[in-house]
Amino acid sequence: MKLDDEYPTPSNVWRLRTDAWEYLGYAAKQLHGITDPTQAENGLISEVRRQLRVLEAVETYWAVPGSAYVAALRARIEENDHAAALALVEAVTRGFARFDPEPEDHAADQDSPARVLEPARPGAPDPRPRFEVLVIDDMSETLREDVVAEMLRQRRNTDAFAYDVNVVPSLEDALIAVLLNPTIQACILRPGFSVPTRHRPSDDLRKYLDALIDPGVAVFPPRERILRLADLLKELRPELDLYLVADVSIEELAGSSSRRFNRLFRRAESMELHLSLLRGVAERFKTPFFDAVQHHSRKPAAVFHALPISRGGSVVNSRWIKDMGEFYGLNLLHAETSATSGGLDSLLDPRSSIKGAQELAARAFGARRTYFVTNGTSTANKIVHQSIVAPGDVVIADRNCHKSHHYALMLAGAQVAYVDAYPLDEYSFYGAVPLKTLKGMLLDYRRAGRLDEVKMVTLTNCTFDGIVYDVQRVMEECLAIKPDLVFLWDEAWFAFAGFHPIYRRRTAMAAAGALEANFKDPEYIARAKAQREALFDPETGQPVDDQAWLSTRLLPDPETARLRVYATQSTHKTLTSLRQGSMIHVFDQDFSHLNEVTFREAYMTHTSTSPNYQILASLDIGRRQAELEGYELVQRQAYLAQSVARMVARHPLLKKYFRVLNTHDLIPEEFRTTRRPMPLQDGIAAMDEAWRTDEFVVDPSRLTLHIGRTGVDGDTFKHKYLMDLHGIQVNKTSRNTVLFMTNIGTSRSSVAYLIDVLVKLAERFERERADLSPLALEARTEKIAALIGTPPPLPDFSRFADRFRSDGQTIDGDIRAAYFTTYKTGSCGYLMPHQLADRVLAGDEVVSAGFVTPYPPGFPILVPGQVVTKEILSYMEALDTREIHGFDPNLGYRIINELPVRTAGA
Repeated sequence: MKLDDEYPTPSNVWRLRTDAWEYLGYAAKQLHGITDPTQAENGLISEVRRQLRVLEAVETYWAVPGSAYVAALRARIEENDHAAALALVEAVTRGFARFDPEPEDHAADQDSPARVLEPARPGAPDPRPRFEVLVIDDMSETLREDVVAEMLRQRRNTDAFAYDVNVVPSLEDALIAVLLNPTIQACILRPGFSVPTRHRPSDDLRKYLDALIDPGVAVFPPRERILRLADLLKELRPELDLYLVADVSIEELAGSSSRRFNRLFRRAESMELHLSLLRGVAERFKTPFFDAVQHHSRKPAAVFHALPISRGGSVVNSRWIKDMGEFYGLNLLHAETSATSGGLDSLLDPRSSIKGAQELAARAFGARRTYFVTNGTSTANKIVHQSIVAPGDVVIADRNCHKSHHYALMLAGAQVAYVDAYPLDEYSFYGAVPLKTLKGMLLDYRRAGRLDEVKMVTLTNCTFDGIVYDVQRVMEECLAIKPDLVFLWDEAWFAFAGFHPIYRRRTAMAAAGALEANFKDPEYIARAKAQREALFDPETGQPVDDQAWLSTRLLPDPETARLRVYATQSTHKTLTSLRQGSMIHVFDQDFSHLNEVTFREAYMTHTSTSPNYQILASLDIGRRQAELEGYELVQRQAYLAQSVARMVARHPLLKKYFRVLNTHDLIPEEFRTTRRPMPLQDGIAAMDEAWRTDEFVVDPSRLTLHIGRTGVDGDTFKHKYLMDLHGIQVNKTSRNTVLFMTNIGTSRSSVAYLIDVLVKLAERFERERADLSPLALEARTEKIAALIGTPPPLPDFSRFADRFRSDGQTIDGDIRAAYFTTYKTGSCGYLMPHQLADRVLAGDEVVSAGFVTPYPPGFPILVPGQVVTKEILSYMEALDTREIHGFDPNLGYRIINELPVRTAGA
């Protein structure tokens, strides 16, 4: 095996580490049963040594068990003391089994330098949450032991949390440690650290570090080197608490380091440091509203308000619905209330626990403000649109976005300018909207003299199918054309992304933060100024031709550009929350004076006066989990998805019927500078390169499985083969694909089950094929050809009827006017598909009266006021779906009545 395979990287360390310990436990048992050491199987011993090399590479970056423990284990194995080796391994694997790897105390083993794992109380593991602290300093082994011992001496059994301490000598080791070891929650920097690691990282990790670290950092003065390491640690894992321990020039460091470090200490202040470590984690552990709900449920109370289920009153004494209490439990019933006093707070006017929970969420997600929503991201989208968009404002929107945006824009009275995502006709779904399309649309409005009317751009990041925008670049280039543009990023399926260093860069809040920093950078300001001088005619002050703007990577003017960025996230979809738990994140520099009042009114409009407190509490607890273990869980979900992709590609029977679509399938070459089909499979450095440079990337935690060669369409495959036969649930299918998504709750056993099911289905298709008669085989072949072949092209947005448009130069239309036209008696009629086709083919302009949304793909094919075209009808005819919202199978399509109008050239 190559060193790169043996050396854990951030994407695979959790699996390699666990598997190595588990294998050594198995091997130690086998070796323990062999009385004659010469009889030990050579292959077994060889594998034991290989697994020890894996652990020696990784345990350097863990406090427990740690590298000394692995050294002691190796010594026992080399001495053929397999009973002692087994005892050492089992102490670790018991911890893995209960998902609490390290109990509380460490005592020196008289026979080895390793620390033995012992429970805090006889017979019971320590129930307290446990974390690790990383100390970064190049010190002697003796000093290292003294430093660790002094820190551990401060711990008390009454502490809310327990921690262990590990020391690494260098900047590179520190970065590797926080990448590999997700249990690290705090880092202590001491000025004596060196720069290069003394270990040899894998080629993948080496390349990633080289892209991350300034080449000249080794010759930086100590102060700059400390600050640079702090910045790098925060870039990788912003949730970490950072502390600086130094004796020299601590006062001078204080001013410049306030953003980076939680606190600065002198070396002798070990107790204060200990208390700060606990307090830092406690700040992230806090769940103000969840705590308030728990406190309320335990208080004695008499209920005289309008909620019979409160305290279980209408359930526990019932003769007929006691099973509700037995199923859901008394805690749920005791937590139900209509009260907003006693710390429970009001969602519509938060002042205490909800306010605190939302502030903690804003910190966690990098927002300036965060608002909880208890009716899903559909409601969150409506709130944002209504708060910003006034009747007549132009909104550039992805026609492929979730239906809630279309309805919100209709309610707000926006003039909607739809832009089309690039189509993936072969798979019957869309990708994302190219940046050149967005820039071209803004330039069209500038040329028409209407740029001032454009208020907002609304896009979906990432799409249901996993296409991710370069969010920072989109906002950067659009703001160069329209500096006060507002952005709404629908991140319903991307809430988890803020907790991984590579994913995070492509989130709305992180991109807004990066742009804010750029706008203050003198070098960036100078480059932007030089570019604008080239893009404007010096004599007239007018922009040069549009082609120059389209072909240039634009930089906004930091003096005029305003960052007004909103993100809506379905916390319940990709993080821990009860169903319909969502958040609105705000990074709006002008919020307080341009949007705060209207946002509050929009929030009041769409938020229930009786919000579900359990949903709110779950949002609070979900934020805690994301901050404390989100990094670990997100990298795990991505790796698990990729393990499925690898198996499908390698298994001889699976690859006969299935294929996981890769970057080359889902993103046209013109939008990629890198060439790897699945970057994460080539390592974290490859993923980092693609996510830094490509216009679009694919979320590696989503797998689009092409099933055309099975001869079964996506909808049938989902219901008949996955759900009915095997209980596997998926959200989305297309004509010939099924989308599988891993999440932070996905386990290795779930992945193994999925692979097993796919193998069984492939075997079933093999048997069925063998049993087919020649005529049936011919029919099956034709079905496969239809599913593999390209259907009618996905239709672009046609156009709005002229009476709903502002002018002939721009494409926006008034959805609300079209929608409410249908409220007039006699204004609407219905046409069956064949009647509609006849009218359209005859050249009549037929206008849709409502939204028509087939599932899949799940976005409106028609909106109110849109002209029906033969391309749309061809697509609808080819759709193989059982669910079409806005189409009545008995009456047909609803259209706006009018005299037939012959189109030009008919």
